[in-house]
Amino acid sequence: MSVATDPLLSTDWLATHIGDPGVKIIDASFKMPGVLPLPKDDYLASHIPGAAFFDVDAVSDHSNPLPHMFPSAEQFGRDVGGLGISNDDTVVIYDSGGWVAAPRAWWMFLSFGHRNVRILDGGLKKWVAEGRKVERGEVTPRPAVFKATLDPRRTRSMQQLIANLATQAEQVIDARANDRYQGKVAEPRPGLRSGHIPGSLSLPYNRLFDAATGTMKSLNELRAAFTEAGVKLDAPIVTSCGSGVSAAVLTLALYRLGVENPALYDGSWTEWGAAGGPPVATGPA
Repeated sequence: MSVATDPLLSTDWLATHIGDPGVKIIDASFKMPGVLPLPKDDYLASHIPGAAFFDVDAVSDHSNPLPHMFPSAEQFGRDVGGLGISNDDTVVIYDSGGWVAAPRAWWMFLSFGHRNVRILDGGLKKWVAEGRKVERGEVTPRPAVFKATLDPRRTRSMQQLIANLATQAEQVIDARANDRYQGKVAEPRPGLRSGHIPGSLSLPYNRLFDAATGTMKSLNELRAAFTEAGVKLDAPIVTSCGSGVSAAVLTLALYRLGVENPALYDGSWTEWGAAGGPPVATGPA
C-alpha cells in the first residue's frame, strides 16, 4: 500500500505539516463508560498542538438509546464544521494510542463522504514517546462549513444482520476479547447477554497493533491474523464489537489490506445482546 493510499500517517509527517492551514487535527480518544479520567479531561491535560476534541458520544444520534450511533448527515456536518473542518481539509485523527476510537472517527468521515482523512499511527502514545511537543487546555477552532452525505453501504443495521443469519452472504467478525465472544465472562455493559452473533468469527482488535509502540502491525501480519481467524478477504465482511467503536480497528486493517468497503455494524453487541434480542451463540467459532 502506497503512502498516498494508506490511511495511516507517520508522526514524522504530522510533525512536518502540523502548522499547515489545510491540515486539521482531532483527538478522538474514547473510554468505556465509568472509566476515569474522562477522555476529555485527558485531552485537556495533554494533546497534540492545535488538536480539537472529537467526542464520539457527542457526535452521535441522541434520539437513539444505543450509545454513539451514527448521527444524521446534517448533524455530522454541523458538529464537524464546529471543529473547524471544511470539505477541503486534510483531517488527521489520533487517539491515546490504544487503537480504539481514532479508526471509528476515521470510518465516520469516510462514511459521510470525506475521503481526505488519515489516522496517526501510534497516536498520542508514540508522539509523546518521541519527545514531541504537547499542549494543555481547550482548542476552540474557527467554525467552518462541512457538507456531509452518508454512504449507507458502510454500516449495517440489526435487521440486515438478522437477515444475514439465513443467507450467510456476509462474514461477521467480532472485535471483542475472545472470552466475551465465547460468553465466558459478563459483558461490561450491564443487562446484556453473553456470547456472539451466530456464525460470526472472532478476531480481538488488540491483535492488530503492537501494544509497546502503539503502531499497527505490518500488512503481512494483518493478513495472517485474518486468515488465522478464518476470514476470507475476497468475500463481503461486516465488523462488530461491543458498541461499534473497536470494530473499526478491524475495518481499518481490512481497508489497508485492500478490502475497501467492510461494513460496520453500528449497534454491535449493545444492540444484539440486549435482553429479548436475536439468537446468541456461545463457545468457540
